[in-house]
Amino acid sequence: MSDDDSGGGTLEPGRGRDGDAGARIAHSIREGIIRGDYPPGTRIRQEDLASRFGASRVPVRQALQQLEYEGLVTVVANAGAWVASLTLAECEEVYQMRERLEPLLLRYSAPHLSPSEIQSLADLAQRITVEGADTDTFLALDRRFHLASYAGAHTSVLGDLIQKLWNTTAPYRRAYVASWEADSRRIAHEEHHLIVAALRDGDIEEAERVLAGHIRRTRRQLVKSPQIFAS
Repeated sequence: MSDDDSGGGTLEPGRGRDGDAGARIAHSIREGIIRGDYPPGTRIRQEDLASRFGASRVPVRQALQQLEYEGLVTVVANAGAWVASLTLAECEEVYQMRERLEPLLLRYSAPHLSPSEIQSLADLAQRITVEGADTDTFLALDRRFHLASYAGAHTSVLGDLIQKLWNTTAPYRRAYVASWEADSRRIAHEEHHLIVAALRDGDIEEAERVLAGHIRRTRRQLVKSPQIFAS
């Protein structure tokens, strides 16, 4: 499981320029979606991407196929591509999956995290506390924190699945975090520190418990914010 905070896996190596261009286009659009530059449901036109990146249609199609695999884009044959969108019910389902699966991924990862890696998590948690009043900063550092906490896991399916689930909910989580009051931010910051403390103590059950509650609280608040999902 990579702790790359740009999100998603990497494009499979292509041959020559097309593969390189496809990876470059996928990276740029991936970051834009996660940053909120492309809201859910936004049409992505192949010809616009080809013009913007000075590329042919082949690497553009490669990029869109990769982003579809990562859960960021929906491609409809003979119709086009759109930034993936969720209904409130779909988002709640994804969060219920995350609530159950991410603690398992943390369990796989925790025994393999070195003291220096745990210290890096502590440093990230402290940065989030200090700088996390800004929504963009919080989201970027929070993503780095959680994906880094899973970096010790070596799984064939679970790590990629968790990253997809993160990707699909990113735009809605951005809207939710932007609406936070000070208490909500404080609780999130404290939970990061509690996860680090549990990992330092070797208490995997406690780390799992705090993480599950961390995700559950977000899910419950999202359910109370249906306006976020209005088309």
